[in-house]
Amino acid sequence: MAEPAPAQPSARRSRRPPPASPTWAERMKAMRNLPPFLRMVWQTHRGYVTGIALLRLLRAFIPIATLWVGKLIVDAVVEATRTGTPDWTRIATLVGIEFGIVAVGEVAARTGTLLESLLGDLFSNRMSVRLMEHAAELDLQHFEDPAFYDRLERARRQTVGRIVLLSQLFGLAQDAITLLTLIGTLLAFSPVLFVLLVITVLPSFLGETHFAALGYSLLYQWTPERRKLDYYRLIAASEKTAKEVKLFGLSPYLIAQYRTLADGFYAANRGLAIRRNLVSTGLSLLSTLGYYAAYATIVYRTVLGRLTLGDLALLSGTFSRSRDLIQRMLLSTTELYEQALYLDDLFVFFSMRPSIARPERPLPFPRPIREGFEFRDVWFRYPEAVEGAPVQMDLPDDDKSWVLRGISFRIHPGERIALVGENGAGKTTITKLLARLYEPTRGTILLDGRPLAEYDPAELHDQVGVIFQDFVRYDMTAEENIAVGRIGELARDEQEARPKVVGAAERSLASEVVETLPERYRQMLGRRFDGGVDLSGGQWQKVALGRAYMRDAQLLILDEPTAALDARAEFGVFQRFSELTEGKMAVLISHRFSTVRMADRILVLEHGKVLEEGTHDDLLALSGRYAELFNLQAAGYR
Repeated sequence: MAEPAPAQPSARRSRRPPPASPTWAERMKAMRNLPPFLRMVWQTHRGYVTGIALLRLLRAFIPIATLWVGKLIVDAVVEATRTGTPDWTRIATLVGIEFGIVAVGEVAARTGTLLESLLGDLFSNRMSVRLMEHAAELDLQHFEDPAFYDRLERARRQTVGRIVLLSQLFGLAQDAITLLTLIGTLLAFSPVLFVLLVITVLPSFLGETHFAALGYSLLYQWTPERRKLDYYRLIAASEKTAKEVKLFGLSPYLIAQYRTLADGFYAANRGLAIRRNLVSTGLSLLSTLGYYAAYATIVYRTVLGRLTLGDLALLSGTFSRSRDLIQRMLLSTTELYEQALYLDDLFVFFSMRPSIARPERPLPFPRPIREGFEFRDVWFRYPEAVEGAPVQMDLPDDDKSWVLRGISFRIHPGERIALVGENGAGKTTITKLLARLYEPTRGTILLDGRPLAEYDPAELHDQVGVIFQDFVRYDMTAEENIAVGRIGELARDEQEARPKVVGAAERSLASEVVETLPERYRQMLGRRFDGGVDLSGGQWQKVALGRAYMRDAQLLILDEPTAALDARAEFGVFQRFSELTEGKMAVLISHRFSTVRMADRILVLEHGKVLEEGTHDDLLALSGRYAELFNLQAAGYR
């Protein structure tokens, strides 16, 4: 039976209009990124930057010095041929001087390349760290927005190899100084040669700049598709997806999707590359024609006796190098503009600011919490998926985009509450608001009678322990996976933190898992790195529960903490649940009523509202939605 043809949703890319070339004003605007970029490079290592600049300055005078000494050598040889009495001392001295100049240039070039390489590695490392630090400051809502991931992807690409821009800037400055010395020579002998020089190279600059802008526009427009290409590559050959890919026969579909996107990008890029090549070839031929017109002028004047053979060698070499330099400078300017465009993505990312920020004068976080948390008429809807779209505050109450609708309840110190409801009822959203990962759209959340926004978010997060159902399985050691709850303690003093890690593992039953591992707490978990061992879902969940014990926070949020555990392990976790939550506030989300009934109070949510509230026995006696859900689940065990 033939495989069905996979869907081709990405084929619409072939109908996308070609990218438009930005105006000159937009191109010059991109150059505003160069000063902050240079400041960042200077701050990376001032010694390297200074050394590179001095070496480039030295190298800028090498060409004219070599050409001038070469002219003197030619004139000395011609004079020796004419008179028949060569001055060997002078000729040898000139040859030695030229050798010394070339040798100094070679040493300067090699040393400069070394310094630029070292500076590039250091700059790339610093930029990667800064990018991660800035990403850590942004809100959760940024990471749930596809447009943000496009921007983040473009910003990440700037951390690798972007130091080439510094090399281009220094190279451009070096070439400019060299060009000034060469142009001075041309003007001294014949201003006509300088005019010919400019006329022949200017069209190349305009053409290359135009196509550089189109190239950037193409890459910018295809950012989402390039992320999809990376994603298809990952899931088509990953140990996390290998079982389903094989059993469901996903490989043909994934390969077809990848091929469609890759071929679409190739087709768009091919068309642009062909046009660029044709135009560049024509402009290059025009430049070559201008060069030989100038060369013919120099030869003509030499034949007439107006120039010596040394002058011929000097001027032809000066014109040739000037032409090459101008072309290289114009191309470098084009590439500089292109690099500046890419830098724009980086600086735009750095300009993004979190909406949940530390207040100027935050209230001291209560230790211990005395009154607890209160949700007071809280409404919430997730921000618009379209970047930059304002959040509408005046939506009607029955609008479907509302996730929470006028939620009001309190959590008292030492109280354990459970959130019950069908998927999409708003349970996890409440925990995100409680941990201030999001702000309410309307209404207020209070802590000890004061708005939650008046406290430092970092201090709040420090006092909240969260285990989500989709907890992260870190490809780190078992010790690090548990210490995630207080990773700072492990980083400060590994020996002092280890007893706490072991204690947390014992209370969460993760110790039973760790004891079976070849290297115990030193064992690498996951299959990403050599020697790694993967765990079952239930084993991973015990490790994740260990993070909650390690956290030792005033508020615990457990989102389906026993979802992957078998009955025996779940019973063992329940026995320790009281110990984990003793003297703490706890919010428990679970679809298992055997877990929920342990809570002091249960909130039943439906369509973003609190439908019922009370203890397990109270809600059963009410014979409402909770009783209905409980009986449905209980029927499955009869």
